[in-house]
Amino acid sequence: MREPRDVVIRPLITEKGTFIKSQSKYIFEVAIPANKHEVKKSIEDLFKVHVLKVNIVRVKGKVKRLGRFTGRRKNWKKAIVTLKEGETIELFEGL
Repeated sequence: MREPRDVVIRPLITEKGTFIKSQSKYIFEVAIPANKHEVKKSIEDLFKVHVLKVNIVRVKGKVKRLGRFTGRRKNWKKAIVTLKEGETIELFEGL
């Protein structure tokens, strides 16, 4: 079992993320091998909240060019976490 800080890499503060915050949903970047059960346990341990649902999306890295050289950004995984009604994460407040 991984440590909670190894599963949750960072919160994602985006326009869509601030829009769905009113529905008690928060977006995090998570480790690629992490599954829904590990993400749920990690969020509950780190932020002391009750998680109702976790949706996970794998995001493919974009191909980028610099002149004739091409490269690729890394693939990553994001989790959309739904909290119990009335609970919030203070990290996202004030946005």
